[in-house]
Amino acid sequence: MAEDPQRNFRSAYYEKVGFRGVEEKKSLEILLKDNPLDLEKLSTFTQRFPLPSVYRIHVWKVLLGVLPPHSDSHARVGGFRREQYQDVLEALQVMRFVQPATPSSQVHLRMFQLESQVLPRRSETLPPGTESQDFLSICRAMEELADEPVDCYWLTKAFVSQFHSKFGDSVPHLPKSLEHYLSQEEPRLLAHLRSCGAMPLLPYTLWFRRCFAGCLPESSLQRVWDKVVSGSCKVLVFVALEILLSYKILLLGLARGDAIASFLREMPQENTDAIVTKAVDLWHKYCGTPTHAA
Repeated sequence: MAEDPQRNFRSAYYEKVGFRGVEEKKSLEILLKDNPLDLEKLSTFTQRFPLPSVYRIHVWKVLLGVLPPHSDSHARVGGFRREQYQDVLEALQVMRFVQPATPSSQVHLRMFQLESQVLPRRSETLPPGTESQDFLSICRAMEELADEPVDCYWLTKAFVSQFHSKFGDSVPHLPKSLEHYLSQEEPRLLAHLRSCGAMPLLPYTLWFRRCFAGCLPESSLQRVWDKVVSGSCKVLVFVALEILLSYKILLLGLARGDAIASFLREMPQENTDAIVTKAVDLWHKYCGTPTHAA
């Protein structure tokens, strides 16, 4: 029987990063037993494979710096995080910025603002601006993924902070990247979107600034965020690309740019797992197996 080149490539890849062909979940369990944890291998694993749900939040905490690489410190640091969360919350309660009925996403926004030293005066409190709205959207999605408010806050804070620091300069260029890859995959659809003026109206804020929070259901969103947490913002382009490809026939039938944008902002939720799977395949097709921010 002829050797399978793909199988040989995978074996070589597993060997290179230390997985040695072991089944994926067991490979991750092995990685998580290291002390200190090898963040490069953990990041590479998360970019290459879907994370098992049981380990997702823990891996995110490590990759986002909520927990340190030394696993024997996790319980202690987790205790410090919980104490700091309670201290900041109590400070906001004393200042009457939050009440018992305040939605948790709003509470976490105020905590983030206080810790970032941008908390407005109570007399100057205005409706949330663009960045605050981005934070709130991501926080509301994170609430569905994290079991505890403490985890939700720290993960949202770390996710938003890392995204801005690593990818803040890249995000404005993602719409152009989307046009480029759409021209490769479906030039007729790109021509249609341009001709009806839809391209500037696409929900780029929802897709690229909020990383699809509020667009994809959490079951699909978490698979996209795996890749963002482990170092890629370009995967967002391929999710947007696959959304356009998946609804190509419908979009070609719409003649107005605002109608296209409206549909995409409120797109159906039933196909999203398949969309994300195909998007990740496209990401690997064009970018290989990234090991750095891409």
